Amino acid sequence: MSVRILALVGSLRAGSHNRQLAEAAVKLAPAGAEVALYEGLAEIPFYNEDLDVEGGVPAAAAALREAAAGADALLLFTPEYNGTIPAVLKNAIDWLSRPFGAGAVSGKPVAVIGTAFGQYGGVWAQDEARKAVGIAGGKVIEDIKLSIPGSVTRFAETHPADDDEVAAQLTEVVTRLHGIVDAPAAV
Repeated sequence: MSVRILALVGSLRAGSHNRQLAEAAVKLAPAGAEVALYEGLAEIPFYNEDLDVEGGVPAAAAALREAAAGADALLLFTPEYNGTIPAVLKNAIDWLSRPFGAGAVSGKPVAVIGTAFGQYGGVWAQDEARKAVGIAGGKVIEDIKLSIPGSVTRFAETHPADDDEVAAQLTEVVTRLHGIVDAPAAV
């Protein structure tokens, strides 16, 4: 069975280390797993219930929902902005949470990982993202975690895919998420 994992990156910066981490996940996905890096979070307007009506959902939000609906699982990559989740990722979760109880993320396995400059690798942001996506209906896989500290220095001259330790950890994350989709009773 081929498992499609949708990767959402909470940083819009072209040189984002979390984006590089997501690119590495695409490259390192094991056989039978496809990690698809979602492009377009910057085009999605802030969630507004007035816009979220039949025939009125902005095209960018509808495209995100369609991509998530077509995925078997989600893998969120988040930096830490002022100790919490970036607005772009929170906004994506908000759009995916609707309609309430039947959003595109509802019941899907979701793992949250990332890297940040600080000594804890963005754990506060990751915890906030897990909380938000869990409330949105995602089935958060709490024991899949990866927080890589010191991103600015660690990845200054090395792409995460070329860091042997990170590549091994990332491969394990994607492999475990793939396994959960293949064996849903284990969740």
